[in-house]
Amino acid sequence: MKVKRPMLTRLSKSIAIAAAIFVAQPAYAQDMSFDAYVQLLMAKARAQGVSEGTITRMTAGLQPNRRVIELDQAQPGSPTRSGYPPLSDYIARHVDQARIGPGRREYASARSTLGAIEREYGVPGEILIAIWGHETAYGNVRGGFDLSQALATLAWEGRRRDLFEGEFLALLKVADRGFSRSELQGSWAGAFGNPQFLPSVYLRLATDGDGDGTANIFTNRADTLASIANYFRDAGWRTGQPWGVSASVPRGFDIASVSTELVAPICPRVHERHSQFKSVAEWRELGVQPLRPLGETTMASLFQPDGPGSPAWLLTSNYRVILEYNCSNYYAMSVGLLADEITR
Repeated sequence: MKVKRPMLTRLSKSIAIAAAIFVAQPAYAQDMSFDAYVQLLMAKARAQGVSEGTITRMTAGLQPNRRVIELDQAQPGSPTRSGYPPLSDYIARHVDQARIGPGRREYASARSTLGAIEREYGVPGEILIAIWGHETAYGNVRGGFDLSQALATLAWEGRRRDLFEGEFLALLKVADRGFSRSELQGSWAGAFGNPQFLPSVYLRLATDGDGDGTANIFTNRADTLASIANYFRDAGWRTGQPWGVSASVPRGFDIASVSTELVAPICPRVHERHSQFKSVAEWRELGVQPLRPLGETTMASLFQPDGPGSPAWLLTSNYRVILEYNCSNYYAMSVGLLADEITR
């Protein structure tokens, strides 16, 4: 007489599948079938408490998106030291009337909301509006990729599996809060909503700005702006200090004499272009004059991206907070300058 084995529970089946796949997991997840890898992701999601309904709807019909893989593999590697494109050209394209005009209108119509957010988080409203404008043109360009498919594809591709597998699992947790799969669309790399947060960032920092119990960064302006403010506060924004101010540099100034000797652990090519940090009083002694009010004890670095005789700025630590959002001098400068134009 045969003895029947007890039936495995759904959870134990999931764990068994995950264990079987994980033991022999190759260097690149792409070396296993996409369907097998999705089963691994589903098992991990269950183990992390994601509901079965959410797992089912977010993985239904998943197939790898070849366009996502192409876009990921087309990303540039480490740049050479042959020079940098002019900042002025980038600013002309990104701090233009298409962003300034709508930015001023959003700033004016959201004034009371921005005031409340600034009091709570300490981040100026014009900075929040400028981020929104740069990321999605004030909500008009949020991306149309199915985030579930894009992130599962990138995780399966394997080049940055740890990153994208974590973001896929975070996405399922976002969906578990009541967002539909059709709502969860965004960029090919997984960023979504008005501020283009990754799912893990949403879980950590997205904020209910209007008290309705939901952090809706897709269509809710108050939630969008409060969430960006929360991100900046978390990154170390100093209340009452500008991101930077334009500065005059004396003719013949030896900028190499104030170059930094520090090597940033993240984005070194971005930070190596900034000088040493000195107080405004010390810069004045060297002949470098801020062209807008800036406290004498404020620490700032000198940035003259397009060389001698071109515009220069004294950048505070708040500039580095903008870099936390997107580690690019072109991006951070355009955000700061757009914010200035919005309130001009």
